[in-house]
Amino acid sequence: MIFKNVYINSFGYELPPNVVTSEDLESRLEPLYEVLHFQKGQLEALTGIHERRFWDHGFKMSQGAILAGQKAINASGIHPNAIRLLIYGGVCRDQLEPATACAVADGLHLSPDTQVYDVSNACLGVLNGMVQIANAIELGQIQAGLVVSCESARQIIDSTINLLLEKKDMEVFKKTVATLTGGSGAVAVLLSNSPSSSQPHRLLGGVAKNATQFHNLCTWKPDTGIPATIPTVMNTDSVGVLQNGVTLGIETYKEFKKELAWGDDKPDKVICHQVGATHQRSILDSIGISRDQDFTTFRNLGNIGTVSLPITAAIASEREFLIPGDTVGFLGIGSGLNCLMLGIEW
Repeated sequence: MIFKNVYINSFGYELPPNVVTSEDLESRLEPLYEVLHFQKGQLEALTGIHERRFWDHGFKMSQGAILAGQKAINASGIHPNAIRLLIYGGVCRDQLEPATACAVADGLHLSPDTQVYDVSNACLGVLNGMVQIANAIELGQIQAGLVVSCESARQIIDSTINLLLEKKDMEVFKKTVATLTGGSGAVAVLLSNSPSSSQPHRLLGGVAKNATQFHNLCTWKPDTGIPATIPTVMNTDSVGVLQNGVTLGIETYKEFKKELAWGDDKPDKVICHQVGATHQRSILDSIGISRDQDFTTFRNLGNIGTVSLPITAAIASEREFLIPGDTVGFLGIGSGLNCLMLGIEW
């Protein structure tokens, strides 16, 4: 896919107020650690994640998305009435029906002519939403669109800890340890057909590939909205996700570079999905990208699902890691397995 007339005008994000360290979680898991003969510090050593954040109890996903969305609108120079497509891309939603995007559109006072719906695709929901908005802009259907997301790790981590304390079993730990990396946050990305903000970023295009034969490697069910009405647990084959995800990432990256006609010296910088230290090392080494070209947030924010990549890009821009003129690769991967890579001229 190649885009000629699409710009990322602004980002907005919101961080929850409650900081939860890996040591905090391990204190709750002390009976399990005693049975399995684990030493404290194991969780951070395995993942590279020092802390993550939780929303307050009862906080709705639409609330976070509205806060982030308003920040993106304020920073864009685009009037809310010009936004004619709103997509909510989070895994976590207020309920099954109606779309969480409806509450967000109402909270942002968008036009009644705005298309409003949710997109769900594991950790790729925001990137998928960006592509859908870019397609609509490129086709001349809209001038501007907004994709938002809010994720919450509090309930799923609490459920997982309860399960681990009940089972006290190594195999259960292996299947659920990835859940303990989860974080919370909200993000918004506003795209349009014109560089209306002071520092717009041109969306050049991208490539998507899948390896759906591995769709059972990471599952979170049942789907009951967040907060769920019954305990929910996510099971992850961490080794399988890493090995097959890296293979898919290599294949996608080759097609991505070819699609954008980028030579060996491009991209200048990359922003990857924030899983943890092992995944970062594996994917960067496999595609020949230096760690100096990558910006990470997982150590202090954990894995925030759909929010992770765009919020990392926003923070990287604030800290002037991403500077005007950089060619930037957004390298996204999600359970399924699906991979989506986007190229941006910063």
